[in-house]
Amino acid sequence: MHLVMILNALAVAWWLRSSWNQRQGNWSLRWQRSLFLFLFPPLLIFMTVIAVLFMGPQGQMGGMYTGSISYLLALISLAFFAISCIKLAFQGWQSVESARNCPLVNVGDRQARLLQTGALFAGQIGFWQPELVVSQGLVQTLSPAHLESVLAHEQGHHHYRDTFWFFWLGWVRSCTAWLPNTEPLWEELLALRELRADGYAALQVDPLVLAESLLLVVSSSPVLSEICCAALGSSGTDRLEQRVEALLAPPEATPETQLQSWHGFLLAFLPLLTVIFHS
Repeated sequence: MHLVMILNALAVAWWLRSSWNQRQGNWSLRWQRSLFLFLFPPLLIFMTVIAVLFMGPQGQMGGMYTGSISYLLALISLAFFAISCIKLAFQGWQSVESARNCPLVNVGDRQARLLQTGALFAGQIGFWQPELVVSQGLVQTLSPAHLESVLAHEQGHHHYRDTFWFFWLGWVRSCTAWLPNTEPLWEELLALRELRADGYAALQVDPLVLAESLLLVVSSSPVLSEICCAALGSSGTDRLEQRVEALLAPPEATPETQLQSWHGFLLAFLPLLTVIFHS
């Protein structure tokens, strides 16, 4: 019976991920849909694994005997999830330590770590309290107005705690790379994250100046890993036109996530209710 639960969870997860297609719409609708289809399937699988482990390898459920095979599969899955998390956390810690080895300088009215490279780079690196990292090439190349627009964008990442939340989303990505549309959904979430930070910055600086800065920075080669890093050009050149058009268009509200948008995720906890039917 436990094996049937696992297979059902896998089937639902596969079906949901397969149903994704890149639809147009405002930022809020795209974010809610992409986040749900990215996060709900692995959450359903994870809750099913937890339920199977909690019920154990012996007993009955629905009049059917349970076996040790499903319990062993659940145990292996949980170990894989844990190892993936530890691996990403270690890589993120390495990125943070590398950033902290850079000298601390004043850039405008902000403090930042100075990366000794001629490439154009600015990003937040860390977990809940990330640090601003800028490259020497960025400081030397951009005008004060363009530099301020870049810093305003990075302040948007700090405001929304993007490095923290996308660390966990990156963990989900690594655990469910075998599910359909994992990479397209990940890229969509990255693009929406950057659009949100762009919108935050556009309220403080001239959007046209920010668009010009974006063109300069995105054309430069990436400097650091995306783990625990939220950088101006992290959505890639393929989303550049979309971001520039959004900056030049009338500003679109990007509201804070409402509690109602999380109600759908409660369905992923349904496998835990099966515990009461186990004996």
